[in-house]
Amino acid sequence: MTKKIAFIFPGQGSQAVGMGKDLYENYESAKAVFDTADRVLGKSVSTLCFEGPEDALKQTVNTQPCIVTMSIAALEALKSEFDVTPAYTAGHSLGEYCAMYASGVMSLETALKAIQKRADLMNESATGGAMAAILNATEEQLQAGLAEGSKVGYVDVANYNSPAQVVITGDENAVKAAGDYMLANGVRRVVPLAVSGAFHSKFMEKASEGFREFASSLDLNDASFPVLTNVDAQPTTSAEDFRAKMPKQICSSVYWTQTIQKMAADGVDTFIEIGPGKVLAGLNKKIAPEATVYNVFDKASLDATLSALKEQMAGV
Repeated sequence: MTKKIAFIFPGQGSQAVGMGKDLYENYESAKAVFDTADRVLGKSVSTLCFEGPEDALKQTVNTQPCIVTMSIAALEALKSEFDVTPAYTAGHSLGEYCAMYASGVMSLETALKAIQKRADLMNESATGGAMAAILNATEEQLQAGLAEGSKVGYVDVANYNSPAQVVITGDENAVKAAGDYMLANGVRRVVPLAVSGAFHSKFMEKASEGFREFASSLDLNDASFPVLTNVDAQPTTSAEDFRAKMPKQICSSVYWTQTIQKMAADGVDTFIEIGPGKVLAGLNKKIAPEATVYNVFDKASLDATLSALKEQMAGV
């Protein structure tokens, strides 16, 4: 039975010192990606990934290009070992740039320049605000909490990560008021996030406008296979649609739950998470538990994924 496969790429928070090092050492295709990133961005992305220090890797201006570089290196290592064509691609927040690269929307050099510009603009806009993860809230509890927080200031949903996890964003006092209300009304856990600003909110509108101007001159192609975009969880192939959605994504909610649900409803039964960590695999267990998820983040995980895929394709 032919499997319907999607490639998915993680976002900020998945980074770890040492990521990509053994891919660099074992796959020429991965090494070429790191070498290109070092050259194009004019800084040692490879050193930041392999050696840190962690404090430097955690800075938004470094985190975003490092995760994109490592994820694309992992993708190229996979492609060098196995010929697999996905039905869809998708990426969580900054991971969407890897998805666009995988679908042929942008070249490696364009993807690297774009994510560095995005990171720089977001970092400049990250002056105040807060974010918090809300765990196991019903839709009613979430909406009531947002309504309560809105009495204090601006608060909105940043990420619909899974049915069990939503991240809220906005004014610090409003985020706290929303979280406190939900805790007092049956929600068991609210986790304040250690972030430098209120990402995926109207606080990022200046960054969004700056990126809109930058994106107007980017060299983009129509996608070879659809990317499900964060801003609407819809399959997208038009270069001009990507040009419009990239700036919007910076200050819009990430509809990740809806993205995975859409692919699963269309028959995707196998997801390959490509990039550092297993964050998306964990979310997928809550969103589409019947689907299989493989990971590619180092040589061992790539070998395991290749073995499993070959068995699947052979119908074993």
